[in-house]
Amino acid sequence: MIGWAAALVLTPPSDLSDATAFTFVAVEQGEVGSSINLNTVAEWTLTPVGSNQAAGTVTSVNIEAGQEVAAGSTLYTVNLRPVVIAQGDVPSFQSLSQGMTGADVAQLQTLLAGGGFYKGAVNGSFGYSTTTAVKAWQKSLGIAADGSVQAGDLVFVPTLPTRIALDTKIVKRGATLSGGERVVTGLPAEPSFYVPASEAQAALIPDGTVVEITGPAGEQWVGVASDQEADEFSTVKVHLTGVEGASICGDTCATVPVTEAAYFSSRVVTVATVSGLRLPSAALLSKADGSTVVIDEDAVEHNVTVVTSARGMSIVEGVDLGTKVRVPASGQ
Repeated sequence: MIGWAAALVLTPPSDLSDATAFTFVAVEQGEVGSSINLNTVAEWTLTPVGSNQAAGTVTSVNIEAGQEVAAGSTLYTVNLRPVVIAQGDVPSFQSLSQGMTGADVAQLQTLLAGGGFYKGAVNGSFGYSTTTAVKAWQKSLGIAADGSVQAGDLVFVPTLPTRIALDTKIVKRGATLSGGERVVTGLPAEPSFYVPASEAQAALIPDGTVVEITGPAGEQWVGVASDQEADEFSTVKVHLTGVEGASICGDTCATVPVTEAAYFSSRVVTVATVSGLRLPSAALLSKADGSTVVIDEDAVEHNVTVVTSARGMSIVEGVDLGTKVRVPASGQ
């Protein structure tokens, strides 16, 4: 018994590395790609475009943040009197009545003409026909038709129609206005989009990387990494643009909240998905001449071209479907 035990302990074990140096895996049809899941942030850049001149209590707010408005739209009411948006480069600063002239009168005439109230020339001269048009306009608003326009009745902005937002800290039901508040901000065609990432993550997102974004209603948006901006805390903003200059959110940009940054789940495509003949990347063997081969179960080498690799798998060309290849190719 003692001799048997000694023999068991002292006899060298069989070389397990020979038995388990490699295995064989069949080449299959499949896909290879890689992505990471991160958030995309959407933020609107708000630009002040109009000021309030009405004084009193805000009795109603008539638009929502991000809503597109046209000339003649009522933004809010002060003491039950509508405050109407109109187009013009000159801000409202004085009451307008018959006998006055100026660029602001011309802007008023343009508003009245667009609403079908005024048929005369837009000449900046407040005459009888302008007075008549103002009275008709005032009647349509449900206010006293006296033919004079108060400074607080209009907010002139440079371009219409446009998407705007009101400063909800100032213009809210029950708030008191004194005149002069900058309350109307304009929105660009779409918000700015960026992916906040660590330095390591940003290294995986070079310019041109595709980012698939899930919008607020489940819609799919696509952005492309355009540049990166690092802050003092080592957080990197990977800025996105639309594919070939197109809008990222298209005609659904209005679903992005205006008053604060919005976060959307996203898939960052670090390696585009490719279909083809798939095998483990460990089956690939680089030769001294720069070629790449795989070795089949008969020890025959097959020259292959690697199409793409990710997550330990590769798509290749140059070997037949079903061929069993050595993994790892070196046998180590």
